[in-house]
Amino acid sequence: MQQTLPLPKYHSVYLVLKERLRDGVYDERVPGELELMEEFAVSRATVRKALENLALEGLIERSAGRGTRRLPPAGAASRSVPPATKMTGLLDNLITASLDTTVKVVEHDYVAATEPVADMLQIPPRSQVLRAVRVRSTKAGPVSCITTWVPREFAGNLGRRQLGRKAMLVLIEESGVEIGRARQSISARQADATVAGLLGMPLGSALLSVNRLVYDVNDRPVLWLQGLYCPDRYEYEMELSRVGDIDAKVWVSKDFNAYMR
Repeated sequence: MQQTLPLPKYHSVYLVLKERLRDGVYDERVPGELELMEEFAVSRATVRKALENLALEGLIERSAGRGTRRLPPAGAASRSVPPATKMTGLLDNLITASLDTTVKVVEHDYVAATEPVADMLQIPPRSQVLRAVRVRSTKAGPVSCITTWVPREFAGNLGRRQLGRKAMLVLIEESGVEIGRARQSISARQADATVAGLLGMPLGSALLSVNRLVYDVNDRPVLWLQGLYCPDRYEYEMELSRVGDIDAKVWVSKDFNAYMR
């Protein structure tokens, strides 16, 4: 897929790799120059410039014979987290919105948690987690690409077929986990080659990024979700007040112009 961004190519590659490093896609080893050249369809000079910028920021270390490796983020021990949100209202609206979409399970596997994933879920590094990647669609086309990590003890024996039929939060609750609260942040991201292909969008397209960490009633992290949403097919609204619960609502469009509550 040909890149059509006004940004310099090296900067687009740099932004995608920076997001992957932050999200724990890479453990220690970062793909080499040849792998990145093939994935992004760019020259070696472009890849090197992107990697040089990451090295200057202290995100990676490059050395002859050892390749490129991820460095722990500065101040990782005191990492800031998004504000807590009670699940009342939000959970119901998320489940309702999911009923208007179909799901394709792209990946489903039990893997060893990378350091960032283990840190978020408060489990020992290399612990087993269920990693699932799903694409939700309406008749208008793909709406979102959602990656979730669930510790093995909470995932039970969730299978690919189950994930294609019900929302992950519903499946976790049905397994006996009592959901308590969540921490969530919303930002913007660029679509990398994989996500762009899954959502049928140009490489580097702007996406709405939702990062959600869900806890049970005992305050144990039970699910980490990273969702990338097509901004023309998804809308997030939150009502705020000085006191009381936060009530959030989610709309998923059935076509390009209408959003349905």
